[in-house]
Amino acid sequence: MEENPRMSLRIRPEQKALLARAAALRQTDLTTFVTRSALREAEIVVEEAERTKLSERDSLLVLDLLENPPPANAKLRAAIAAMPKLR
Repeated sequence: MEENPRMSLRIRPEQKALLARAAALRQTDLTTFVTRSALREAEIVVEEAERTKLSERDSLLVLDLLENPPPANAKLRAAIAAMPKLR
């Protein structure tokens, strides 16, 4: 991550004017307005990317598998045997 906390944006004058007007209506400065808005959107984007969405059918399948796991097959038993022993 960069150590410089500054960030430059190139936008059209009419876009800057709109942002400045919105900031004024919120009674804040332009930097605070843009930062808050961008951070809210960034949180939404990251949350959507990191959340796993399941259909109702898949959710029920996962719950059923957690409650009634299938018996371990040969690959799973071999993987368990290959794990380092915990102390």
